Amino acid sequence: MDVELREVHDSDLPAFYRQMNDPEALRMAAFTPKDPADRDAFDAHWSRIRSSADVLRTILADGDVVGSAAVYGEPGEREVTYWVDRAYWGRGVATAALRGLLTEVPERPLYARTAADNEGSLRVLTKCGFEVRARARGFANARGEEIDELVLTLLG
Repeated sequence: MDVELREVHDSDLPAFYRQMNDPEALRMAAFTPKDPADRDAFDAHWSRIRSSADVLRTILADGDVVGSAAVYGEPGEREVTYWVDRAYWGRGVATAALRGLLTEVPERPLYARTAADNEGSLRVLTKCGFEVRARARGFANARGEEIDELVLTLLG
């Protein structure tokens, strides 16, 4: 499968909205918007991040829009995030996309967070060189409760 990154186009947003409203994906991601089905909030969020200085990319697999990846935040505290359509989980798409994103953003350190029980995301992050540095607890909107979270760092 050919995985590529490109700038986000307006036409990508309906796919992102659909992907971010998959109940199983929401549960796995855990730390999601309070109401992912609020289209106005979704549109406002994407408008804001698309006008920022953050690095934001659409993930394509064999030419199809399958997710997004980004680096955001203040220098020295920047984090990576990604979302891949559940139909593509376990196929190397997230790992390939994150590796591509990391070549575009050479600054280090970079940080990442994942629900402690999200084994797939933890595998993607460690394959890309991130190491678990801390544990935290945070309120997970998608689960309606506080859960354990892993904080990872990429140093070099």
